[in-house]
Amino acid sequence: MPEETPNQHAPATPFEWIGGEEKVQALVTRFYDLMDLEPVYKELRAAHGPALDDARQKLFWFLCGWLGGPDYYQERFGHPRLRMRHFPFAIGIQERDQWVACMNQAMEETGVPDELRERLNQSFMGTADWMRNR
Repeated sequence: MPEETPNQHAPATPFEWIGGEEKVQALVTRFYDLMDLEPVYKELRAAHGPALDDARQKLFWFLCGWLGGPDYYQERFGHPRLRMRHFPFAIGIQERDQWVACMNQAMEETGVPDELRERLNQSFMGTADWMRNR
């Protein structure tokens, strides 16, 4: 019988680690629900306009590919070009911090494993900071 190595059964991608499409959808749903429910995210919510359906779908498609799963976003829209696509929206430190905090809360509430959540938080903060345009 072969010896097991510590990471022999570790998920190959964050997409697998998080639990696949169903869990990514739950995360995105909770993220946008929190934006509507929690007053601490009011500036972030205001930056999204009156309806969230389009944003919900696009974030789901994006996160699936970004996490190493199906590349739904790129199949539909090409390269994400995140900074360019977000340029019309005023994104400052407050919006950055609220986005990251809201996503962290959504990850906690949907059961994203702590180690993965910490890694994703670092990546989200780096990306969110890069998106700032004011």
